[in-house]
Amino acid sequence: MTLGFITKNIQILIVSSFAIFLIQSCSKTSTTNKPVTTLETTDKWKLPSQVIPFFQHWNLILGDGSNAGTALDFEQKDFFYTATDEAGDWVVFKSPNAGNTHGTSNNIRTELAQLKKWNANDGGKMKATVKVMNVSTTGDPRVAATHSVVIGQIHSADGHENEPFKLFYKKFPGHKKGSVFWNYEINTLGDDNSGRWDYSYAIWGHDFSVVSESQDVYPPEPMDGIELGEEISYTVDVKDGVMHLTFMSPGHETKAFSKNLIVSDYTTEADKPDQVKQLFVPIGQDGLERPNAYANEGLFFKLGSYNQTNGKDPKVNRVWCSGAVTHDGDIQKQYADGNFAEVWIKDASIEISENAISNAGYFAANDGLSQKVVYPSEVIPSLDKFKMLMGDGTSVDNLIDFEDKDFFYTVIDGTRRWVVYKTPNSGVTSKNSSNTRTELHEKREWTPEEGGRLSGTCRVMQVSVSGDARVAASYSTVVGQIHSGEGHENEPLKIFYKKFPGHEKGSVFWNYEINTTGDDNSGRWDYSTPVWGYDMSIIGQTKDDFPSEPSDGLKLGEEFSYVVNVYNGMMTLTFESDGHETKTFTKNLITSEYTQARAVPDQVKKIFFPIGQDGLERSEAYSNELVYFKQGAYNQTNGKDPSKNMVWCAGAQTYEGDIAKQYANGCYTEVWFRDTTVGPGLPE
Repeated sequence: MTLGFITKNIQILIVSSFAIFLIQSCSKTSTTNKPVTTLETTDKWKLPSQVIPFFQHWNLILGDGSNAGTALDFEQKDFFYTATDEAGDWVVFKSPNAGNTHGTSNNIRTELAQLKKWNANDGGKMKATVKVMNVSTTGDPRVAATHSVVIGQIHSADGHENEPFKLFYKKFPGHKKGSVFWNYEINTLGDDNSGRWDYSYAIWGHDFSVVSESQDVYPPEPMDGIELGEEISYTVDVKDGVMHLTFMSPGHETKAFSKNLIVSDYTTEADKPDQVKQLFVPIGQDGLERPNAYANEGLFFKLGSYNQTNGKDPKVNRVWCSGAVTHDGDIQKQYADGNFAEVWIKDASIEISENAISNAGYFAANDGLSQKVVYPSEVIPSLDKFKMLMGDGTSVDNLIDFEDKDFFYTVIDGTRRWVVYKTPNSGVTSKNSSNTRTELHEKREWTPEEGGRLSGTCRVMQVSVSGDARVAASYSTVVGQIHSGEGHENEPLKIFYKKFPGHEKGSVFWNYEINTTGDDNSGRWDYSTPVWGYDMSIIGQTKDDFPSEPSDGLKLGEEFSYVVNVYNGMMTLTFESDGHETKTFTKNLITSEYTQARAVPDQVKKIFFPIGQDGLERSEAYSNELVYFKQGAYNQTNGKDPSKNMVWCAGAQTYEGDIAKQYANGCYTEVWFRDTTVGPGLPE
């Protein structure tokens, strides 16, 4: 096959002035842009397309998430305009830390995206001369993406839509010089792309993996780094399946690299670089690559300012979520105090294979996607088997195509989508509870003899930061339950996560509540079993005194899974989390261990007997009693006076029930689930 290139070698001579704008900016739509019809062109001012003749080859994605089309006779004063300096004329690509994103990205971009796609065998070529004028001055420097911007890419239009090439500039605050590096992202094996990772190559300065050890101390400044405003030229040339990269900058050594895009280097565990094991594996991004890498996928170039610093909480993702200042998305405030990325491009060219085809499918799939509502029922199909009570007391019987932005909705963490369950310390509770919840309630009821099975994969993102450390329930949330629907309506299972303020790690434990003998249920108590970290009985000696941090605990944002399987009256619990020992427990739900006083555990005598909860359990426990599963965020930290109950009344801040104020001040719980199954019990 003859490889014919339409060689454009188009100079991007981009001129502008910061002081004067040519008429008002054109309005944008999702598919095309309104042209400037009256051009008052002078030698001091030009539109980008007057000095970049190759805009017919690109769509322009703006920092508000919109697709501005081919950007002919177009500018936008917040994101895309022209500038001039002593070196000549430039196009400015500017993007804040927060705005509206494009596709499923966490990050804001003002970036060109090629209108055609090509495969690695046919190839393509892009050249550009750029300079980075600003990267965000805020963010968590322990997060690899913080203080960085991507200035050029190869992106896949197919499959996982991963990126075999990303060219970064990154500079820590206070440093004069920053680093330039490029990343290769694996094209993950299988259908699940959540395990994808990048391997980073240093060009000048550090690679992507060099991060701070603390929020206040930065790594050493790179001796061979690049300053803001210093020109960089690069060439990306893909031919016969191999990507050839060349990087040049006046006064710096020219660097060249090559990477095979159709034969993977990363198909086995032994192939994973140490850099990846240190940076990505701890956050669960630990996949392998398909043997043929990006072969047979449509690829396309991107060019501009793809800001890698965002305002998302680092506990969501310690590689990609920067925790930077965003001023609640106010673009002008971000621009005023350095919370943006700005890239100037002086000249560029592309060469396009005659075999390249339309990339319209990529834009159709991604335009407006970040604004599209994805309902929790699209992430967790089993929601049809549940109803729900939310933190404001609202009951919802049909969860299909339902969301509530205060309590129940979906998010993307950078690798996959999750369902969020969020509830304040004080709201409206169910009839027999002191605590608010946004929690699923299984519609089916069953007896322990009949059995049932519930699984969940979750991350606890927040527990209340206020409360009384002497109260066992403070700073905790329940993420899964078995609840009785008869008799005393007690709970044979509650799965907790609890973290004291100031601690990095919290505890996961499960409680069994006795089904109290007789008609008086006031003597009921829980027995708590640790999974990772402590059990429920480990408390402070004073209101503000905290125990030592558990060495084997889980951090906020750390993923764990549980399976609850009840079969023939026997409950089996399995807990798993990467980097932690898998734990399994069993408990008989139809024959009690606690029918006599001498069988009551010391733990119970320590925390429940002093408040008068000293009952015994009926011999048949929960036998033949209808029960059901619950799952979500059942906040155990409330504002009730601890003197009334030193186990369950947490004395936390509630701002008189103002939910917005509780959310703003950390007085809430938030749990994310990405997978839930529910059904009959299975034989072990």
